[in-house]
Amino acid sequence: MTMTETSIQAFLPLKTQWFHILLSLAGGEQHGYGIMQEVLDRTSGKVRLWPATLYGSIKRLIEANLIEESDERPSPELDDARRRYYRLSALGQRVLDAECDRLQELVRAIQITRGTVME
Repeated sequence: MTMTETSIQAFLPLKTQWFHILLSLAGGEQHGYGIMQEVLDRTSGKVRLWPATLYGSIKRLIEANLIEESDERPSPELDDARRRYYRLSALGQRVLDAECDRLQELVRAIQITRGTVME
């Protein structure tokens, strides 16, 4: 494994809240409340990121260089100046891809075990 592959693997498996935050940012830049709402909608209410959990996770994701704060903002009439926007870093995208691959392998193993997929 290369150093980059090793550093990516060090994050796996991702914490559930980190996975959902990174997945929310995969579609583009987002502010904290938008991330909370997207996770809630995407999981049909099964995963709720409370503010303390969300912003604590965002702080740690920034420290880990998986996400970064964005300087770009929507038009002032469409935005609240207090909002901070976040985006995936290149490392964050690679970690998210690796986690998605890992989860797909788990699903495949479950399907094979249950006999619902032929090898």
